[in-house]
Amino acid sequence: MAFRRRTKSYPLFSQEFVIHNHADIGFCLVLCVLIGLMFEVTAKTAFLFILPQYNVSVPTADSETVHYHYGPKDLVTILFYVFITIILHAVVQEYILDKISKRLHLSKVKHSKFNESGQLVVFHLSSVVWCFYVVVTEGYLTNPRSLWEDYPHVYLPFQVKFFYLCQLAYWLHALPELYFQKVRKEEIPRQLQYICLYLVHIAGAYLLNLSRLGLILLLLQYSTEFLFHMARLFYFADENNEKLFNAWAAVFGVTRLFILTLAVLAIGFGLARIENQAFDPEKGNFNTLLCRLCVLLLVCAAQAWLMWRFIHSQLRHWREYWNEQSAKRRVPAAPRLPARLVKRESGYHENGVVKAENGTSPRTKKLKSP
Repeated sequence: MAFRRRTKSYPLFSQEFVIHNHADIGFCLVLCVLIGLMFEVTAKTAFLFILPQYNVSVPTADSETVHYHYGPKDLVTILFYVFITIILHAVVQEYILDKISKRLHLSKVKHSKFNESGQLVVFHLSSVVWCFYVVVTEGYLTNPRSLWEDYPHVYLPFQVKFFYLCQLAYWLHALPELYFQKVRKEEIPRQLQYICLYLVHIAGAYLLNLSRLGLILLLLQYSTEFLFHMARLFYFADENNEKLFNAWAAVFGVTRLFILTLAVLAIGFGLARIENQAFDPEKGNFNTLLCRLCVLLLVCAAQAWLMWRFIHSQLRHWREYWNEQSAKRRVPAAPRLPARLVKRESGYHENGVVKAENGTSPRTKKLKSP
């Protein structure tokens, strides 16, 4: 991993060299962009990487505010923050997760899952705090009608656009990290599924100008995922600690219900009542019946798939638990033999013959008849 003292050297630009030094390579590229800010010739190009583009001054009642819309130059900004995310990933792995995992003495499989959950806990916690701050300051929680009123929401505040760019950068960085972290082949399909799921939903909300609804849905989803990965970390620390899993199981189903209800309310009812229902990509308007049905179908299919996986996982865990309990009951306990009551004759034995305590024979003597 990056920033680590190594005793073994690898050939320059070999596969092992890139894997063990990918964060250092990313840091050098980021440093080159930052140095470009110092010179007038390259400052304009450097700002293209660092700051969101396509700013527009929107007049308000008091003054003018600067808003942003999306365009092709956003790909350059996202690429820059992909390298930033790779560096932060390496820092968290090096200075937090590796030190904790050494104390826990985990197996290979558990170590891989511990690293995955540790990285996602940091990401989901920061995203929940950031997303909640954006939602509160922009007034989307206090005014739910703002989720569909004045659609299309082409012009975004700076913090909303920057949040979406960073979200896309994080999930894009997760793709090469599968290679850098040497994730097991059995785990790659599962991780690719949820990475692609997040990319499709976040990019869809950003490109279809449903950014306000996307923020609320991400806040709900990230809160649930944070609870799940925290439960996994506590389980790796102590396998008897499963209380957080029970809390996550209760929250998971409620979150799916809230997401479906909010999506149907905003897209199925809110956008359907807006007068402007023409397909106009130049103006960012995608409020047509076909587009609404496609978005609702995508959201409902994703939630149904997540719920099916959750139910399947819970049934498997319950089945394993009951199998363990039944196996314990089947183990027969060692039968306790009843103690035999041995009737002893009075006296004691000597050479197999019962002797009386007073030296006489214990048998009764027959009286001879006179």
